[in-house]
Amino acid sequence: MDKIGKVHRFLVVEDEMLVLLMIEDMLSELGCDVVASAATAEQALGLIASQSFDGALLDMNLNGEKGDRVADALAASGVPFILCSGGDMLDVAPRFSSRPFLRKPFTFEDLADKLSRLYLQSR
Repeated sequence: MDKIGKVHRFLVVEDEMLVLLMIEDMLSELGCDVVASAATAEQALGLIASQSFDGALLDMNLNGEKGDRVADALAASGVPFILCSGGDMLDVAPRFSSRPFLRKPFTFEDLADKLSRLYLQSR
C-alpha cells in the first residue's frame, strides 16, 4: 500500500499499549507522524486543547469510558478522525455515524483504506 502523501501529525487515543504500538507502526508505514498518544479521555482532551493535529484515531472504549467527549473535542477542533472499537458501529453515538469506523482487530489494509477516505472527505 502506498503512503498517503505528506506526513500528517497524528494523535492516537488507545488504552492498550500493544495495540497502540501496532497502530503507531502502521501509521508510520503510511507516512503519518504520530506526535502524541493518550490512554485516557482526560489525557486526550488535554492534548487536543494544547496541540494541533492533522488527524486522529480514537478508541471509543477507554478503560470502560466511552470516547464521546474526545470525539466531540476533535470535531469541535476540526480534526478529522477515525473511530475504532472492538464492538460495532451500533455502540457509537448517532452523531458520529458518518465518521470512518474500524472494528478491532483491523489490518494494515483496513487502516490504509480508512485513512485515505478520511483525507478525501476532509478536503
